[in-house]
Amino acid sequence: MTTIVRLPAFATLGLILLSATGCSMLPSAGPDHSRIQSDAAIRVRASSVADTAPYALVDISSAILPYFDQTQNLSLHDGLKAANGPAPQAMLGTGDVVTVTVFESQAGGLFIPTDGSRPGNFVTFPAQSIDASGNITVPYAGVVHVADRPIAAAQTEIEDRLSNRAIEPQVIITPTDSKSNRLSVLGDVKQPAELDINPSGERLLDIISRAGGLQGPAVESYVTVRRGNRSATQLLATIATDARENIFVRPGDTIYVHRDRRTFLVFGASGLNGRIDFDESNLTLGEAMAKAGGLLDNRADPSQVFLYRAVPRSTLDKAGIDTSRFAGDEVPVIFQADMRDPGMLFAMQQFRMQDKDVLYVANAGSVALTKFLSMVNGVSDTSAAVPANLVTARDSVDALVN
Repeated sequence: MTTIVRLPAFATLGLILLSATGCSMLPSAGPDHSRIQSDAAIRVRASSVADTAPYALVDISSAILPYFDQTQNLSLHDGLKAANGPAPQAMLGTGDVVTVTVFESQAGGLFIPTDGSRPGNFVTFPAQSIDASGNITVPYAGVVHVADRPIAAAQTEIEDRLSNRAIEPQVIITPTDSKSNRLSVLGDVKQPAELDINPSGERLLDIISRAGGLQGPAVESYVTVRRGNRSATQLLATIATDARENIFVRPGDTIYVHRDRRTFLVFGASGLNGRIDFDESNLTLGEAMAKAGGLLDNRADPSQVFLYRAVPRSTLDKAGIDTSRFAGDEVPVIFQADMRDPGMLFAMQQFRMQDKDVLYVANAGSVALTKFLSMVNGVSDTSAAVPANLVTARDSVDALVN
């Protein structure tokens, strides 16, 4: 015996409207995968490259992974033209306060009297500042230009000037206040300050340590070094692991440490929706999905996981994607991951997330029908409950009157 189930008239009408409107009248967390695919004039599959369009739709595969496993930060070493090798030599500079000491090999010379009235075989002149012209004055040697010169070179010149009057003179210049040998450390450090640079040379991490260290986590802290008319920025975690980026500091540098919270957005049929912090320095797409609570079994289409990102044109060019019709230096790209493919989980663990990425998980096609049937069921329940509600209301009124 065959049982025929007849839907109420309004349910039949609803199904007709549902098919006619393509489920657009039902609530949804975002565009479905068919809309995303139909609006893309470029479709880059794992095995092919198509023409360009307002946005490019690219399948995540092992073929594209090498082009998206890169950081975009400018190298401090390259950006500041920092040289490899030993620490830069300490220089004297305008505003430094120095003392000059002259030694003679025996008494009876220019500075050491023969009667022995002065103890020792040397004389130290009063401290003086290097003037705006970069000069100091030494008795019997005259005005000597010392700014922007190594201490040893300035000492040798003074010795040469005194050699025909003093007995085998030896000169020592001692900086007592090196105003020109300073730099500034600002931003998210515990003790922002103007610091003297050790004459033996100091690197970037040494100076940050002397400023009390970081206020925030290293994986979200960036260091900007301004040197003259050049500046460059690098992630502190990279500076700590790459010796080339831990450059020697120089007098006059301004070092600014700032924290930039790295986040990504998640929408659609995932366990969590909203803004989520990276926390780790090298978050992958697989880890990002785990942070977002994974896929909802009763809603998500595992083949329709999308990642939205603005990608540098040069990166797409290297990957063999034609970008000739895109305007600007960045191209809007939607990456698609099919999690029904067992190999995709390996690829997702190698595909690096970037700051401000957007993840979207589309609903499965059956979700629209499920929502509609829930609406029909709710209306049916309400209709069936009307007579009972009327009886309950009548009994309550009678109880109040009587």
